Amino acid sequence: MRSEHEGLEVAPLTGPTVGAAELFRAHAAFVASFVHRLGVPERDVPDVVQEVFVVVHRKGGFVMGSAQPRTWVAAIAVRLAAQYRRRRREELDGAATERAASGGSTPAHEAEVRQAMARVQACLDGLDAEHREVFVLFEVAGESCKDIAEALAIPVGTVYSRIHHARRRFAVEHARRAADEVEGER
Repeated sequence: MRSEHEGLEVAPLTGPTVGAAELFRAHAAFVASFVHRLGVPERDVPDVVQEVFVVVHRKGGFVMGSAQPRTWVAAIAVRLAAQYRRRRREELDGAATERAASGGSTPAHEAEVRQAMARVQACLDGLDAEHREVFVLFEVAGESCKDIAEALAIPVGTVYSRIHHARRRFAVEHARRAADEVEGER
């Protein structure tokens, strides 16, 4: 059975640690801003921030080493924001079905919207995590390349490269899926 927080492990304790409370005081505002930029709605940001620091607490804090505390916390935040988006997408799919059933809009319109959203999400899901994070931060959240590089602790050139690659792959995949949908309607 896979843990909900699998993949968030930290290296074995080898150096001094920074406690969860200290990490919260130092990085909670950053995490809140970061997860919001990753697509978590403002009303849900406090819950996701809390989840991030629950994981930090369970890990026993940050072990000083090659990474920086902010980067380590950001990596946890990226994974939990992705989990949140998956759960939220499932909820939205259910809500759209209910709205269509209640007569709030035409079933055809609801189906078109769901299909378009599913196509975009499938294209995003087709990107590997590194490219998707940078693409969403830049294209959706409107973050600068410099801010993205700082938040993810990667060189600015890497951000540019990932955006270029993600844009190209997203566009090709989106066009292919749209064409498949049109072909399937014939």
